[in-house]
Amino acid sequence: MAEADRLTRSAWYEPQSASVTLLRAAIVLALLAVWELLSRSGWFYRDVVPSLPAIGRAVVVLLSHEDYYFHLGVTAGEVVAALAIGGGTGLAVGLLLGSSRFLARAFEPYLYYLGPTPKIIFFPVMIMWFGVDSPSKVALGALSCFFPVALSVAAGMRQIDKVLIRVGKSFRAGKLQMVAKIYLPAMRQPIMNGVRLGLGVALIGTLLAETKLSNKGIGFLIINAYSTFDMPRMYANLIVLFVLAIGANALVGRLGAATSAAGR
Repeated sequence: MAEADRLTRSAWYEPQSASVTLLRAAIVLALLAVWELLSRSGWFYRDVVPSLPAIGRAVVVLLSHEDYYFHLGVTAGEVVAALAIGGGTGLAVGLLLGSSRFLARAFEPYLYYLGPTPKIIFFPVMIMWFGVDSPSKVALGALSCFFPVALSVAAGMRQIDKVLIRVGKSFRAGKLQMVAKIYLPAMRQPIMNGVRLGLGVALIGTLLAETKLSNKGIGFLIINAYSTFDMPRMYANLIVLFVLAIGANALVGRLGAATSAAGR
């Protein structure tokens, strides 16, 4: 019976999956067609909406320059450092708030109030504290990353089955043992969701900081292309960055799925 249900669900999902893929492809093609029509319409000032061939050539030129990979490495290093610092701190704070109702009531409202605040307003402070080089960009990215991870982990802590907690306490597990053996395995999905959100905002925070004050990194390349009105190069940078961000997000998602499967 179970096998029959599985086959029925598989047969139902397969055509739907094909239809969804076709619809997605149609949306992308329609957007590209609209873009090309706008670029040829003459409604916009020169190169504000460059043609797709011009953007494609700019992508090829961009990827053929060794300097681009230096700037890409700078931004990637800053984002990874921001994710490690902000995510690690958010994980610790989330565990603390999720395990203590008193601390949650006292401090969690601040996280909800500050979380939606645009973190770029703190960038002048980061410059004064950490200077104009990479540490200030990492600090802004870490600050952006901290809030979604902390809130996601705190919420995940409250959803842990109480039976698991009682089992751990019945074996007289210490706090570190409870974290390693009970809390973290039971919160794989909330943690990975927080990491995915944290990765996105860490990338945004780092790039914003690079566009404001920097002489290296992808944000610097984007604002430099904009300043010189080289629109095809600017869009090429944005496209490559968009593809890399999608790949990183998919990788984190696959890692989370693999971790959950291993836990089962």
